[in-house]
Amino acid sequence: MNNDSSFRIVEELRTWIATAPPGAKLPSTRELVARHAASPVTVQRALRTLTTQGLIESRPGVGTFVRAVRTAQPLDYGWQTAALGSPQSHIPTGSATMRPTPPNTIALHAGYPNQELLPERLIRTALSRAARSSAAVTRSPVTGLPDLQAWFAAELAATVPVGVTPPTVGDVIVLPGSQSGLSSVFRALVGAGQPLLMESPSYWGAILAAAQAGVKVIPVPSGPTGPDPDELARAFEETGARAFYAQPNYANPTGAQWSRAGAQNLLDVVHAHGAFLVEDDWAHDFGITTDPSPVAALDDRGHVVYIRSLTKSVSPAIRIAAIIARGPARERIIADRGAASMYVSGILQAAALDIVTQPGWHTHLRGLRQQLRARRDLLIDSMNDHAPTAHLTGIPPGGLNLWYRLPDTIELPRFVRDCETNGVMVASGTEWFPAESAGSFIRLNYSGINPGTFPDAARIIGHVLTQAS
Repeated sequence: MNNDSSFRIVEELRTWIATAPPGAKLPSTRELVARHAASPVTVQRALRTLTTQGLIESRPGVGTFVRAVRTAQPLDYGWQTAALGSPQSHIPTGSATMRPTPPNTIALHAGYPNQELLPERLIRTALSRAARSSAAVTRSPVTGLPDLQAWFAAELAATVPVGVTPPTVGDVIVLPGSQSGLSSVFRALVGAGQPLLMESPSYWGAILAAAQAGVKVIPVPSGPTGPDPDELARAFEETGARAFYAQPNYANPTGAQWSRAGAQNLLDVVHAHGAFLVEDDWAHDFGITTDPSPVAALDDRGHVVYIRSLTKSVSPAIRIAAIIARGPARERIIADRGAASMYVSGILQAAALDIVTQPGWHTHLRGLRQQLRARRDLLIDSMNDHAPTAHLTGIPPGGLNLWYRLPDTIELPRFVRDCETNGVMVASGTEWFPAESAGSFIRLNYSGINPGTFPDAARIIGHVLTQAS
């Protein structure tokens, strides 16, 4: 009854307020109680509702009044332009892959695996255990929990051939995700205004990190088996660069993997020019028809700075990665990390270590391989059936994405908009190129949504392609 009476009082007062001038005084609570035959509690509830709606305001000791309508004044922040000056480097906005998906839209643009592809039971158990451990109330070492450092070192050491000295625990720096690691490496080893060679196409996040660090990116064309060693050597010679960023295993966006021989040839070029190879191994756990083969396993002279991420394969909520680097390069990266974040959450480190050391982790990865293969093949078949004019640049042996080239007559921004209008979100390939795009490309992620939607998505893509031709 009180709720019904309160609603009635609110509606009657709203009608009165609509015709009353700003500042008009409302009847007292006693008058309202008598007028509406309601209790004081019910009247007060009605007045609180009107106050929350911004229609009235109370002045203690004076009464309650109709609130004057306040018109929002445009604010001028132009003074900040003069105070900040021109930006030292152009930093791109966030990637379109991070955009939220509207309702009833098929999302092929995103970059993270669907929840069903994650080890959810292991995650929840590990986080619960970590919350009860000392990690919940203590600061971890700057370079990470020793046991987690040891795990990263041992994983890479297991792939090191005879004759190469494996990494040690002391070579490992734990990170709050690989993105922050890229920024630190570019700042510490390249420096603002200096050249950085980068595979093209390449990970948009690396392009963003390079822009943030103020380095000058020099694209090096890369194909299904990696860059041409002669092209890489020429780029080193012409630019004087001392670092080369690449993804040798299941590159984002193409899914390409370097051959073992090709990796050794490219590493020889890096050695010959006294340079660093920044190896981003973000997709280490996403092999489908091959296993990952880190280039860092071939190097014990400190030329390869290896970044290994667990964020996508464990959980986006557990942002844990590591850098493995040796010599003075490691010390410079540690110094930058200390200035950037001091240390990494001990709870997240403990949870990540718990997950990857459980027997169920390897069981999960074996099942994940099969699920990724089924999803990849279904999307390829759907595109072949319904969008045959889109050219798949290569069947990826691992990773999460397919890289398609569209006919040169396609206006890519309009194509992407039309796809979204028709219910499918795709990622424009433009943001994966450090310089101008080499054509009209799109990236399709086969891990992020229900694969049952792939045929419908491909049908819409094919329809938009036909309409645009």
